[in-house]
Amino acid sequence: MLGRLLLLSLLVGLAAPASALTIYKYTDANGVVTYSDQAAPGAQVFRFRDRMVERTDAQVKLETRKHAGGETLVLRNDLYAPVDVELALENVQNAVGAPAKPIRWVLPPRSQIRLATLAPRDATQPIRYKPRLRYALGDPRLQPSLYRYPLPWRGGPFRLTQGANGKYSHFTPKGRYALDIAMPEGTPIVAARGGVVVKIENDQTGRGDNPSGNFVRVLHDDGTMGVYLHLMRGSVGVREGQRVETGSLLARSGNTGNSTGPHLHFVVQRNVGLAVESIPFEFAQPVNSLPNFAVGGD
Repeated sequence: MLGRLLLLSLLVGLAAPASALTIYKYTDANGVVTYSDQAAPGAQVFRFRDRMVERTDAQVKLETRKHAGGETLVLRNDLYAPVDVELALENVQNAVGAPAKPIRWVLPPRSQIRLATLAPRDATQPIRYKPRLRYALGDPRLQPSLYRYPLPWRGGPFRLTQGANGKYSHFTPKGRYALDIAMPEGTPIVAARGGVVVKIENDQTGRGDNPSGNFVRVLHDDGTMGVYLHLMRGSVGVREGQRVETGSLLARSGNTGNSTGPHLHFVVQRNVGLAVESIPFEFAQPVNSLPNFAVGGD
């Protein structure tokens, strides 16, 4: 499998960066799997996009509370992480108290705030406006501290199959500095840094409907976030809101989501201002070095 992944990395490295890449998977009569950029009858199509879907719409909500004097706009954050928000009111009609400029705020975890209260200029007519809400996980005011990450798995050594700025899928802001490490399914995945579990996905089978597959997102104390992708279904053993320490078992590696083979996709991200982007990081030792005994490697 490692050889095939390396061959695939070489193949994709010859292609020009794009927003998506199509690869074809063949399995011959002997069960040997080959990946190619050339289509053929019976080949399975892999369409790659460097994106991550986290369903947070139901956890960051703008609520309109009507009352005798008008209505109040309240923003709720049900996530276990701060949220950087911006609210703009457009096409405002018959409203007093509407902000002329967008309101920008960092809402703490599990909290709510009143952003605006509107009253009608003419009490006989309705208030009309169009709210435009933008938000992103994390507090952009925090600055990352220097930290060298222990390898986030037990066992090995394993092989790096795609590094930072990879032409295969690591070329957009959210994943530019991510690393892909090939490893057998079921390899224990541990926290490379302590923090609070912000978001998990644990129910995807195979490719599923989320390119990241099953994942764990951990918010560190300096505002950065470590994200562990393509995990085995049902293996995530932590819950949202749980505090984990370096070396804590999070899950087991898998082959879910937009994945060509069993591997761990690890990325460190931060909020740079209404946008979550990957940032450079360093492991405390080479990926293909001896097992990581510091966190219980075998």
